[in-house]
Amino acid sequence: MAEVLLFHHAQGLTPGVRAFADELRGEGHTVHTPDLYDGHTFDSLEAGLAYSDRIGVEEIIERGARAVTDAPAELVYVGFSLGVLPAQKLAQTRPGARGAVFVHSCVPSSYFGSWPSPVPVRVHAMEADRLFTDEGDADAARALVDEAADGELYLYPGDQHLFADSSLPSYDAGGAALLLDRTLAFLGSR
Repeated sequence: MAEVLLFHHAQGLTPGVRAFADELRGEGHTVHTPDLYDGHTFDSLEAGLAYSDRIGVEEIIERGARAVTDAPAELVYVGFSLGVLPAQKLAQTRPGARGAVFVHSCVPSSYFGSWPSPVPVRVHAMEADRLFTDEGDADAARALVDEAADGELYLYPGDQHLFADSSLPSYDAGGAALLLDRTLAFLGSR
């Protein structure tokens, strides 16, 4: 079984993020869900992004790095949207990463150096999610999976950004179920 560090999206450590983590735990994986927002959650993506802007992207990434201070090196890093930033940094820069799963977002690997070739990566997003397609994430994801020795990009039908969070109106049950199945298969091979 894999040991996973799952970072939440801009609306915080919502019940839907916790539920996704619980699904992974239910299959025997150890899942840590650090709270980058110190208990704050937000009813809208806009409010959550405003909060993350006040904290600052670098501080969010640093909070993610502090979350692994006492963790083993052999982790799979999972990030939902904003949580991709610390997940991607750790997957790229912390020795021992067993894999990475980026959901709803991706940044160019050059942001953190280059992708370490032995680390497999999976990127998941909805094909018409404007935050993913219009802000460069789709291009970054395509480049990343090309750069990685073992990388895949999964595009789901629909236009919702946070489609995997069951506690939000953007939730898409079909897409979320397929994401969960694919993530469990990926973790099973780690």
